[in-house]
Amino acid sequence: MRNTIALFASSVLVVMAAALPGHPAPMPQTHLSITDIYSHPFEVDLPYDQKLTLDLRSGDYRVSASTGEKISVRTTGDRAEKGRDMSLSFKHMNSHAELQITGGPTNNGPSVEIAVPKSSNLIVRMPFGDLNIEGVSGDKDVEMHAGDLNIEVGNPADYAHVDASVGAGDISAGPFGENKDGLFRSFEKSGPGRYRLHAHIGAGDLNLK
Repeated sequence: MRNTIALFASSVLVVMAAALPGHPAPMPQTHLSITDIYSHPFEVDLPYDQKLTLDLRSGDYRVSASTGEKISVRTTGDRAEKGRDMSLSFKHMNSHAELQITGGPTNNGPSVEIAVPKSSNLIVRMPFGDLNIEGVSGDKDVEMHAGDLNIEVGNPADYAHVDASVGAGDISAGPFGENKDGLFRSFEKSGPGRYRLHAHIGAGDLNLK
């Protein structure tokens, strides 16, 4: 079923055209879209070290490392069937991919599990809810309006720059030696690594572990 979705579920695949002499051919672009995520779990190939933007509707999400060069999405938990009303759009061109999830109930929606290649550079935007990011190495740029944000950072020495902030709430960042609570709390660190980490919540708890 997953391979079938990748082939035809409202998909558009723009393949590389033959180039005129002296003119480079355009890079291939993939655009896939599906409705009813519950009945049609999504999976498609995605190379390592891609810039990956996740534009998520409010909800409960777990983003974790996949076992290979793939990205997948499925709804889980007691309310998984409510994923029937949720839609997904995926675009990939060159070294940048974008995944957008829309629709579904505004309250008491399903939990959503997203698996991405272990080495991915993540950009995540979400209005409200709970977001857990686990086992993913690479850059991380994550912002939420309100909720709880938990990011597994791995070795703190892997980062060249870290900045974290909350408008109102708690910051727990043991790997970086920081714990703060109250209004307008933040910290910034530099290190010997190559990754960058930016995390912000308007109101809620931010946990870097």
